[in-house]
Amino acid sequence: MSSHLKSSALLILSLAIWVPAVASTSRIHSIQQNAALVKKFYDLAFNQHQAKEAALAYLSEEYIQHNPHVATGRKAFIEAFSIATGADTSKTLFIRTISEGNLVVLHSHKIENPGDRGTAGIDIFRVKNGKITEHWDVNQCIPETAKNTNTMF
Repeated sequence: MSSHLKSSALLILSLAIWVPAVASTSRIHSIQQNAALVKKFYDLAFNQHQAKEAALAYLSEEYIQHNPHVATGRKAFIEAFSIATGADTSKTLFIRTISEGNLVVLHSHKIENPGDRGTAGIDIFRVKNGKITEHWDVNQCIPETAKNTNTMF
């Protein structure tokens, strides 16, 4: 095999190894960006109680809502969660964030009022083109007593 042919083969082999690594790194960066975007949205909407600002910054116009108590659409989100400033004392603590592809899952402790046991929540978000496009959630009240010593977090 000529040295030119060997060099070409090595170059092709190097590219075959490098391209998937770059694609993988780019995908990881995108997954991390999606998780950061969702946490910024949720914090602004539900901890800082600025639902309108959060919706305008982070939700797509075509936002799809799967919670049966809230209508679909960015405007519906604003109407459902806009509360007079200072009237809402609820807080959400992010326990863990799980991301895969364009989906981000927040496992959180939602507390309505200071002193409440709160709710364990799972929120699932779909992100597309830098905007949240879809949302599902499941929430469970934290009971006074449990049949085990495990926490919900």
